[in-house]
Amino acid sequence: MLKKRDLQECPSLYELLVHPDVFPFVREKAYSYDEFVFLTNKNLNAEENGQLISRTILDEWENPIGTISLFDINEGAGFLGTWLGKPYHGKGYNAMAKDAFFQELFFELNMETIFMRIRKENHRSRKAVEKLSYVVNANHSRPTLFNQLNPHAILYDLYEVPKDLYTLFHISGNEATQSIQALEA
Repeated sequence: MLKKRDLQECPSLYELLVHPDVFPFVREKAYSYDEFVFLTNKNLNAEENGQLISRTILDEWENPIGTISLFDINEGAGFLGTWLGKPYHGKGYNAMAKDAFFQELFFELNMETIFMRIRKENHRSRKAVEKLSYVVNANHSRPTLFNQLNPHAILYDLYEVPKDLYTLFHISGNEATQSIQALEA
């Protein structure tokens, strides 16, 4: 489902990135293939230096279909950036990628908080995030950060995934699954 980024995936990912339903919502915009290779290489170096964490999202045949990254890492927190190619929208890849990435971030890399800033007009991302029961709308609970994201006008909503809430969700989910399995036995 996820793998570390590399330059070999650039041709496939660039073709998916430039679709008009994807490109406007990508954090790092590459206006040419060469610029995409440059940005990918820059991100690989930044990951080596602990400045970001980035993975390629794969489909069931291990084809690259998008990316998921944690940017602006500071004191156990960072901002999530995710995009999927248009042919993969609405097929469950987003939720699966987030879950795998959050598992790595929280339980292997010891992150404490994942923030998401979502543009007001990005209805697809907002709808996807609000389906996740461990996500909190942080517009009011994190006013300083919300105001930093929106200094002149409200362009973004702020969401937060705290490690403790994510962990509680997974413990509760596992207990519910075990209870259902016990009843079925």
